[in-house]
Amino acid sequence: MLAIKNGRILTIANRIIEQGTVLVESGKIVEVGSEVEISVDADIIDVEGKVVMPGLIDAHTHLGIWEEGIGESGADGNEKSAPLTPQLRAIDAVNPFDQAFEDALKAGVTTVGTGPGSSNVLNGESIALKTYGHVVDEMVVKDPVGAKAAFGENPKVVFGKQEKAPYTRMAIAALLREALLNADNYLKQEHPEYNIKHEAVAKILRKEVPLKAHAHRADDIMTALRIAKEFNLDLTIEHGTESHKIAGYLAQQGVPVVFGPTMVSRSKVELKERDFSTAKVLVEAGVKLAIMTDHPVIPIQYLSICAGLAVKAGLDWQEALRAITINPAQILGISDRVGSIESGKDADLIVLSGNPLALESRVEKVLINGSLVVDNGKTINTNKELTD
Repeated sequence: MLAIKNGRILTIANRIIEQGTVLVESGKIVEVGSEVEISVDADIIDVEGKVVMPGLIDAHTHLGIWEEGIGESGADGNEKSAPLTPQLRAIDAVNPFDQAFEDALKAGVTTVGTGPGSSNVLNGESIALKTYGHVVDEMVVKDPVGAKAAFGENPKVVFGKQEKAPYTRMAIAALLREALLNADNYLKQEHPEYNIKHEAVAKILRKEVPLKAHAHRADDIMTALRIAKEFNLDLTIEHGTESHKIAGYLAQQGVPVVFGPTMVSRSKVELKERDFSTAKVLVEAGVKLAIMTDHPVIPIQYLSICAGLAVKAGLDWQEALRAITINPAQILGISDRVGSIESGKDADLIVLSGNPLALESRVEKVLINGSLVVDNGKTINTNKELTD
């Protein structure tokens, strides 16, 4: 048993404990509170004067898929050979030895959603992973967590250069509808011949996974919403650069937004209105918000800085913390395990020197599944696997 005591605990579960204890056993949180009884044989980590909170979660990255310092040979995110590749699986591209996993750990990012890029109309399946481990299959929290689709500029540019569809936004929508209709017809057959593409799209139709719609412009977001309504799909908006323009409508439809990346230049037309104030507009309208880095677009270790910049632009600081903890956990469908400090959840915890959103604050300790993996800002236990 392990007791982390005397810290200011930000549970992200609607309470802050000014001087409390988190009790951990067998990789799970057993108890959290201000009057937790600690057994005499427990290991103790005294964190007096420090802040304790759940590990950070980034719902939209390409961690391990576009690898650090390797270049083209480590770029496995975009299969540009065809506009419809729903059968691709992120787990087959993730390299757990990517340097960025250690960067994530040192920054307190303990769980990520990672997946294919946005060159295609349908790009493949995304996955949720812990950021510690050497065997990707053992790092999985949930697989899959979504099916990636892309609207707007990216598929148009990629396939326009190849002189094949989609040249236009109309063709993107038509190709997606066609894939959904073909999969629906496949499901209606009594004894269909197995088709791996139709099987992947069928998961979207059966609501086993949401359609993760890459969409920056408001009109592209509306196209995604339109198609989701037509086929009765679960939907998340990924990026949402112009989502502030239709924030009320998104709230009315109950569609969450995984917002970002915003700490970047206006590198293409779709980013011309990028602004951190969009986060405030979305939350005030009632939209569930997660903040992303889109790593490697923004390096994964700057997730908390992105949240802090959203606060600077007007977002409430507690909402900003929710946007990098419980909200992404809920959007990824893994909030039963991670995202807050509550009994029964995985003991993924970080200890900070101060305010989690302050630039000067340091991540001093990181625990994943109750095991200390970062201590005094340095990774440890790098030669052993974590057990559930």
